[in-house]
Amino acid sequence: MSQQDHVDQVLAQWQQQRPDLDPSSTGIFGRLNRMSQIAMRQIESVMLRHGLKSSEFDVLATLRRHNCPLTPTALYRTMMLTSGAVTGLVDRLEARGLVERIASQEDRRSLLVRLTPAGHALIDQAMNEHLANQQQMLAPFSPAQQEQLAMLLRQWLLLNEQDVTNHADKN
Repeated sequence: MSQQDHVDQVLAQWQQQRPDLDPSSTGIFGRLNRMSQIAMRQIESVMLRHGLKSSEFDVLATLRRHNCPLTPTALYRTMMLTSGAVTGLVDRLEARGLVERIASQEDRRSLLVRLTPAGHALIDQAMNEHLANQQQMLAPFSPAQQEQLAMLLRQWLLLNEQDVTNHADKN
């Protein structure tokens, strides 16, 4: 292999310093970590072009994909944030005219959050650019490779994300 990435250099250093170790897992997790950092920078640049932080995009996208008003509780459970964090996000988005709180028809004590027409238009536009950005980042892989990668990552998540969900429920 003629080209080496940063993780290859780390693995070579471990091989030289500690040949008794098998750091091959670092080849996977190190690359996933670096990919995440690089991808998040690119994703955040798209969000900023639409005047959004990633967490604000997540609220708007959650409301858009559910296509109905949600309670703040449903939002924070879907997004795995604290209720206080969601309240602050909804406050900011409401002040910008992107979401509104409405009274629940079923429970007069409860409020629902829904997209305004401006919020709906913004998330649709941002989502189009977000997906194009993701597709561009995955362009080095063929469609079959992308499908295989998605399948492998799904397999890992199915075995491991339950622990994260259980931990979040305990907090």
